[in-house]
Amino acid sequence: MMDISPLYHNARPDGELLPQEAAAFALLEELGMDYDRVSSDPADTMEKCAAVSEVLGVPICKNLFLCNRQKTQFYLLCMGPGKPFHTKDLSRQIGSARLSFAPEEALWELLGCTPGSATVLGLMNDTEHRVRLLMEREVYEAEFLSCHPCICTSSLKLKTADVLQKLLPRTGHEVTVVDL
Repeated sequence: MMDISPLYHNARPDGELLPQEAAAFALLEELGMDYDRVSSDPADTMEKCAAVSEVLGVPICKNLFLCNRQKTQFYLLCMGPGKPFHTKDLSRQIGSARLSFAPEEALWELLGCTPGSATVLGLMNDTEHRVRLLMEREVYEAEFLSCHPCICTSSLKLKTADVLQKLLPRTGHEVTVVDL
């Protein structure tokens, strides 16, 4: 049974935060982005995220950190939790062959996230713009987007419009909408 906090509005978790989590909340505050938050046991699988989604009232995105075979191109794919992922379909849409999961070291180096906590908020750490953001159409068109603040013991509900109009211009990333 997952231990999940009540819903908090525009409130960081109490106590000392890991640097990457503190940076994520600082960025949300700097950009004036409203958010709802819950804290929980590590929600590092989609099964665990389902319980958190119920409290947040919105499905938590499945965020996959991918790369090409040469490990020279990196992608963060934000997709709905119930969608199947087929590399062939995605590869054709983005013009990159042989996609696979990127190494954990690259996830940390480029996004400042550990496995199970990949998030669009991690793009704040990709100052060289080496990661290409891909959003599944349904996630892109949804009113809200849910993700982790670079750590899987908190989960956030953000307005998708704020992500597209405030966060991405700040990080300098553009979004490629894909159909899965």
